[in-house]
Amino acid sequence: MIRNIVFDMGNVLVDFDVEAIMAAFGIEGEDRELILRRVFMTSLWTALDRGVVERDEAERQMCARLPERLHGTVHSILSDWWNCAMRPVPGMEALIRELKEQGYGIYLLSNATAEQADYFKLIPGSEYFDGRITSGEHKLLKPEHELYEKLFEIYSLVPEECFFVDDGPGNVEAGERLGMRGTVFWKRNIKWLREDMREAGINISE
Repeated sequence: MIRNIVFDMGNVLVDFDVEAIMAAFGIEGEDRELILRRVFMTSLWTALDRGVVERDEAERQMCARLPERLHGTVHSILSDWWNCAMRPVPGMEALIRELKEQGYGIYLLSNATAEQADYFKLIPGSEYFDGRITSGEHKLLKPEHELYEKLFEIYSLVPEECFFVDDGPGNVEAGERLGMRGTVFWKRNIKWLREDMREAGINISE
């Protein structure tokens, strides 16, 4: 029996759209390609999520590969992207609220920096969560099984009693190998997600 629902954050609870972030900061033309390749598509961005590099050091290394005119932009992105481009996925707050009202435990398992604690409360529906595990806090990344096991251990969860919602097929598969049921959240479609949940025996309306 499913007793707990585990959600990813980016592209599940809120959009994480690099194009939208760059638009919010007014990044255009050749600067767009530079920021894309030397900020978002770098190992430093992954290292931030893993929690193995401090934000100031990541910023220093990113800026060393960019023209000076973009240094302020890099600082703004790293320190405040969520206030400019974090858009809630329509219908997700209502779904989470309904699940909570039905008595399910609600948990987060996200690849995100340790700073996620500072902005998670801005996400609609965050008040219903019973616990949260982020990669930056534990220096692990999905789909590494140790991060999932942190969730089970810290919150005393039985994997077979959990249903996992993530936008990454590999992340869902990793959870399934550990005993969780799950679904890949495609294209922000709440209707399909509700159908998948009902098929898993979760008490949720259409």
